[in-house]
Amino acid sequence: MKTAAVIPARNEQRTIREVAQATLEQVDRVIVVDDGSTDQTGQCLDGLGIDLLRHRQSRGKAAALATGFEHALAHDCDWVVTLDGDGQHDPADIARLLVAAEAWPGHLVIGARIRQRHRQPGIRRFANRFADFWISWASGQRVPDSQTGFRAYPRRLLEKIQPSTRKRHGFVFETAMLIDGARAGHPCVAVPIDSVYHDDARPSYFRPGKDVWEIFWFVFWRILLWGLYLPGLWRMLTGAARLHDPESS
Repeated sequence: MKTAAVIPARNEQRTIREVAQATLEQVDRVIVVDDGSTDQTGQCLDGLGIDLLRHRQSRGKAAALATGFEHALAHDCDWVVTLDGDGQHDPADIARLLVAAEAWPGHLVIGARIRQRHRQPGIRRFANRFADFWISWASGQRVPDSQTGFRAYPRRLLEKIQPSTRKRHGFVFETAMLIDGARAGHPCVAVPIDSVYHDDARPSYFRPGKDVWEIFWFVFWRILLWGLYLPGLWRMLTGAARLHDPESS
């Protein structure tokens, strides 16, 4: 199994080298996509032996992920892990996602922040749970953390599903992967991880108001186009989330 990690990064000079270096220990190839940074993000990676791709201007997270995915597929990777460059995801947990990937071939593996969830800021916790409900309905499965960016994608899913990369759809991109991926035969399985929030972290690029609104309308129209998708609602309400915890199996 050939693996890669894609790390979208914009102005992450404080954390990106440590994240990339730790990720190198977990996968075969590390791809950092510098999305128009105006600080020293790119220079911080000198000498690490990673693949650094650059957008001359910021195009948003969706475009950064798409650029990284294209590069990974061109190098024949079977699984592509995504994680953020700000240090909120522990690269050591990549091994746990990949164990789940082997156990659940063809599934989208998500690192679900269901451990110590009380540590999440209140507005983020509400926004995430609101999104979880609608995305679970639209995808016909119980999704315990629809907004996590810590994921492992199978190659077949990345080849089938190519959502919009418009800048305003930065966080809709990952939502589309969950919904359209499930509809295309690639449901998700969740690996429990900790909620990590550093006191000195930069402000999140996720805007609980605007971005949740964009996600809601995307999901709402998906549900309407599928005639309210009542089978999906029923499966979401009556089914349990697929969970895989390598430490307890």
